[in-house]
Amino acid sequence: MSERAAAPAGAAAIELTRICKSFGPVRANQDVDLLVKAGSIHGIVGENGAGKSTLMSILYGFYQADSGLIKVKGKPAVIRDSAAAIKLGIGMVHQHFMLVPVFTVLENVMLGAEGGALLAPGRQRAREELRRIGDDYGLHVDPDALVGSLPVGTRQRVEIVKALYRGAEILILDEPTGVLTPQEALKLFAILRLLKERGETVIVITHKLPEIMAITDRVSVMRDGKLIATRETAATDPEELAHLIVGRKVLLQVGDKPPSEPQEPRLSAQSLTVTDELGVPRVKDVSFNVRAGEIVGVAGVSGNGQDFLLEALTGIRPPASGNISVLDHLISAENPSDPAAVRAHGAGHVPEDRHEMGLVLDYPAEQSLMLGYHRHQRFRHKWLLDPHAIRSHAEEVMPAFDVRPADPQLRSADFSGGNQQKIVLGREMHEHPQVLLVGQPTRGVDIGAIEAIHRRILAMRQEGCAILLVSFELDEIMSLADRIIVMNAGEIVGTVDAKDADTHSIGLMMAGVRAGVQQAA
Repeated sequence: MSERAAAPAGAAAIELTRICKSFGPVRANQDVDLLVKAGSIHGIVGENGAGKSTLMSILYGFYQADSGLIKVKGKPAVIRDSAAAIKLGIGMVHQHFMLVPVFTVLENVMLGAEGGALLAPGRQRAREELRRIGDDYGLHVDPDALVGSLPVGTRQRVEIVKALYRGAEILILDEPTGVLTPQEALKLFAILRLLKERGETVIVITHKLPEIMAITDRVSVMRDGKLIATRETAATDPEELAHLIVGRKVLLQVGDKPPSEPQEPRLSAQSLTVTDELGVPRVKDVSFNVRAGEIVGVAGVSGNGQDFLLEALTGIRPPASGNISVLDHLISAENPSDPAAVRAHGAGHVPEDRHEMGLVLDYPAEQSLMLGYHRHQRFRHKWLLDPHAIRSHAEEVMPAFDVRPADPQLRSADFSGGNQQKIVLGREMHEHPQVLLVGQPTRGVDIGAIEAIHRRILAMRQEGCAILLVSFELDEIMSLADRIIVMNAGEIVGTVDAKDADTHSIGLMMAGVRAGVQQAA
């Protein structure tokens, strides 16, 4: 642990003054002034592209500001790289953990801070320091455990331990609960409060306003690269913060949605098993159905088979055993399918990763808006694509789904994340599919776009579409779904009606605790 003197509680741990940063013509940060008090938990919120991650990357040395002043504990600082940030007592826990799965906890913590050419003395010192950090902060981890074998919440704990081992007194956490169960998130909050009690300063970047209200002392709001407001958390509420983030009033929760009136099953899986490229089962003997006019949500922590399930249902990956029925289209190991055939039978697919599977980023928006439908006759003139029909289609869909800017010729890569998602959703929903398979509909999407996307999904439900919704956001699942399937380690551990669900019981199932009584799918 560092012997640097921490700033006294209430003094400024971090002061950023008139920070500017541009990437070509894009001004990511514009004259940003931020003060973070020592011994506090400070939240930073904002839409996609608001500049919050850029600002924290400047503080951690990933980027250098074009202009402005940084002070750490009252002293001007030049932070040219992350090593300089660490020397100043700044640590960062990234949204995607920076750990080596095949290394032990001890090896990960020591990596880059071995303490000399001879590893044995350094290992012993590190082991003793881990024991002390565990005692001081309640962050006990087995130093000899392989990181790849640890639950997600424990891996995050290792990241925090690693930062403290390097002497962090100011800890930045980027979307810290994105991959945690509700129970793991509560444990994280307890750790952050204890860090605060021990005099540490914590900065939390998150889009989850309930977490901001639960854990922070102060919160700063960024919009369009500018810091527009800082509030004492106790003196604000989610509605005001949402208004500040978006610049207008935002509906934070789905209102009283009409009751579902489910009809005939349109999508079903029976004893479905799906394996990866090595033959390892990733979905294990799963059975369920989705009826017309209902939303079935699939809840679970990332990496528990949801992606393999969606790939099988959409024809991307063949089943190892069992069968799938999409309307009148049957899929099995003996009768595999492909995405074009599934789409031709009336199913739309919004993939989990819009960059990897939903868009061709170098294509203009008008071409991304017809991907998967490009063989339809309406887009063709004889044997060639019809550019006028493609442009006309884009000019119809983009305003209808509030894609901004509504420029069909703009590269797909040049839209914000929320507008890229609207392009994918617009492409699939505009076709009015009878079955809609949606993966992570609001991943990386800001509050304003989330509201619009949720309304669209509910409108499809009211039109009689059968919707399977996969999301790692439990609030989203509980708000939109009529029934909830919970997956853990590739298995369904519980299925409940949304009206009977609560975050505690769902969270336990996400962690692998089976429901006492499972309702029939």
